[in-house]
Amino acid sequence: QVQLVESGGGLVQAGGSLRLSCAASGRTIYGMGWFRQTPGKEREFVAAINWSGGRTYYADSVKGRFFISRDNAKNLVYLQMNSLKPDDTAVYYCAASTRFTAVKIIEEYDYWGQGTQVTVSS
Repeated sequence: QVQLVESGGGLVQAGGSLRLSCAASGRTIYGMGWFRQTPGKEREFVAAINWSGGRTYYADSVKGRFFISRDNAKNLVYLQMNSLKPDDTAVYYCAASTRFTAVKIIEEYDYWGQGTQVTVSS
């Protein structure tokens, strides 16, 4: 069992920045990802990171603006979000995988956090 707790969401003006954090506890995991979801839409991939090697993956919509990182010793993963746009408004979810074979699809993740709201105003 893995417990995930997100923090760092809030309201920010377009062009601003936020940093989301996710604290993980429990069994060994091999990768962490961030997804986001807006009402009436499917949950979509944002970013992911390999836990041991640190390889990163990003959705095209956030490349160059969002950066995922990890602190293995503290079991923390971060999502630094810069140059935020109103289209980035969503509930952001932290997810953990015990396999990490197909990092951009929802079905590959075994555990999910409760979500944190990010709202970007125009």
